[in-house]
Amino acid sequence: MSDVEIREYRDGDASTVREIFSLGMSEHVPAFFVHTLKQRLSQMLLMCTFCTLLASSKYFMLPVLAVTLLLAAARQMLVHKFNAYIDDCCSTDLSTIAETYMAPRDACFWVAESEGRVVGMVACRPRNGDPDCLELKRMSVRRSHRRMGMAKKLCRTVVDFTRDKGFASVVLVTWVVQTDAQKLYEGMGFRKVREFLEPDVVAKLSNFLVLEYRLDLCKDGAEK
Repeated sequence: MSDVEIREYRDGDASTVREIFSLGMSEHVPAFFVHTLKQRLSQMLLMCTFCTLLASSKYFMLPVLAVTLLLAAARQMLVHKFNAYIDDCCSTDLSTIAETYMAPRDACFWVAESEGRVVGMVACRPRNGDPDCLELKRMSVRRSHRRMGMAKKLCRTVVDFTRDKGFASVVLVTWVVQTDAQKLYEGMGFRKVREFLEPDVVAKLSNFLVLEYRLDLCKDGAEK
């Protein structure tokens, strides 16, 4: 980690930042798919489909084919959901980083640079409806540079910025399948304060929980 520099975002980083974010989000599709298959509703649907077709057909391969097609359709639906989320982020705040994160006095966007190459990113900005908090957003590290303490360093950058700006807390949201991220946040003192489902059919059917974490800061520089 000695060769890694955490610096503020520059306009020339735009395409690399969107690439890192897109690749990082896409990596969660397999974990999301496995999580969905573990849900009782998904297992009941697959079992009922298999048993119904097996009972009504003399061909064993028909129910096997039907279940296979259901699995393929489910995975494609998840891919579509993730792609839609990535496209939305890349066309909103990640397309206007200078205006969204660099211009406001209580927001910022940082990148991690190693050997002249941007390999990680994180941002924060005031949270809507919660004037005492800054929200950590868009943290992602290239797969080739993970498990080197970079994510922790990026997270610590946000915590220090929040304290320096006089805010009381850092908040963030992550997904239930992002277990490594959860371990990182909990190891840094964040506590889980809420679990909720996104208001769409895919999230409800797959029981895809969004987890909210919070780190309260003391005025003396410690974390509560």
